[in-house]
Amino acid sequence: MSLYVDSDSRLHHDQASSFALICPHCQVLSHLTPVSVPSFSQLASVRPKQVGIVYRCDSCSSPIFLKFAVKMYASSRVELSGNYNELERPPEKFSFTHLSEECETLFREALICYTHGAFNAFASLCRRVAQAAFRDLGNAGKLKIYDQLTEIRDMAELDHDTFALLKKIIFGTDADAHPHIPELDARYSAILLETMKDLLYQSYIRRGKLQQAMMVRRFFVDQNAQTKVTPIKLTS
Repeated sequence: MSLYVDSDSRLHHDQASSFALICPHCQVLSHLTPVSVPSFSQLASVRPKQVGIVYRCDSCSSPIFLKFAVKMYASSRVELSGNYNELERPPEKFSFTHLSEECETLFREALICYTHGAFNAFASLCRRVAQAAFRDLGNAGKLKIYDQLTEIRDMAELDHDTFALLKKIIFGTDADAHPHIPELDARYSAILLETMKDLLYQSYIRRGKLQQAMMVRRFFVDQNAQTKVTPIKLTS
């Protein structure tokens, strides 16, 4: 991807027409339009390692600030990396209904860490969420969660190293002789996020929804049985 600021301080982006992300304000996947680009003369004079550009969300018109690493300073352009860092990211959504109070508190904080790119803190909190779930669900629940993790491995076709990383984070304990949690990048953190969401959904939310639906069904059946009128047979 070609991205650079020319000597007239104009931004050139060969994928500008399709450049989009999820807006942290309206949370819509929206096209971005650059509205504030640093001047070429200032960049050439100061030569920063990173360049900030302000975009406008075409859906809600809110400003979005992105930082790009500088690849090269040339006589007539400043070439930027195609990768960027978002200073604001949309919050991760998750239904916390039916989770235990401890799991809810910890996973809310874990999602905040993920949203702000604190991936190692996110991994540590995911381990604490898992430990809280094991205490709440008992040994039988812990075994079920392990079975669910292996099922995720098969369905998502995770490689051996990725599965080993997930297992170490989720099933490791602070009592281990070496409780070190591997450092995560954005890719592995995204995999861990979706894994934790699925494990919590299967362990708590799906069960809670099913139990709630059964209770409602039984309630209406009982109500109908109580209000049902038995016809009276008349004899001559």
